[in-house]
Amino acid sequence: TPLLVLGYVFYLLLGAMVFQLLEKQAEIHFWDQFQLEKLKFLQNYTCLDRQALEQFVKVLMEAWEKGVNPEGNSTNPSNWDFSNSFFFAGTVVTTIGYGNLSPSTVAGQIFCVFYALFGVPLNLAFLNQLGKGLNAHLITLERWVQKPGRAQVVQTLAVAIFLTTGTLLFLVFPPLVFSYVEGWSYGEGFYFTFITLSTIGFGDYVVGTNPNKHYIPVYRSLTAIWIIFGLAWLALVFNV
Repeated sequence: TPLLVLGYVFYLLLGAMVFQLLEKQAEIHFWDQFQLEKLKFLQNYTCLDRQALEQFVKVLMEAWEKGVNPEGNSTNPSNWDFSNSFFFAGTVVTTIGYGNLSPSTVAGQIFCVFYALFGVPLNLAFLNQLGKGLNAHLITLERWVQKPGRAQVVQTLAVAIFLTTGTLLFLVFPPLVFSYVEGWSYGEGFYFTFITLSTIGFGDYVVGTNPNKHYIPVYRSLTAIWIIFGLAWLALVFNV
């Protein structure tokens, strides 16, 4: 146990040092660039002063924190239509919580607390049952390949096919879809896929949020279903 504690603390310290090394200079660069853009804006629009600009930036930040994308206009699709609400409900019960959208009303916040209180255990029970169902098919497959006359290599091959199929369906192909629909690179799509299925959910990449793109109504609902089945498959993989 002491060795595990030391290893855990060391891993956290290592992560902190590497992230600081990789990200701090980029943050400073973006900050300087942002300040330069604000200065240019004030120079181009002399009718504004710095205080007015800072107030406008504050309004933009508050809008973003409430889930309103400052880009576009009033024709932007609602964050709370049924498809987006279904997607949000999925991120609550799976504990992904991207952070780009959250209830802004007191009633919505209270409901979210109780919804998560019952939804998270329900989701765990559902994933457990779904995993058992997938595991039952895997056991059936193993029994089939274990019949006399079938070599051990066939059994290994069958399990490998099962794992490969799941990897393609949940980790390899989805980034291609997200890249096509969202305009991301494949690397960005894979990053979103991993961050989502690992339930980290930073919120820096979220599907269906670009106001300049027209999404099919069920796009985010289908993504939520992919997340649920992907989590069940991953749970099964870790138990194989």
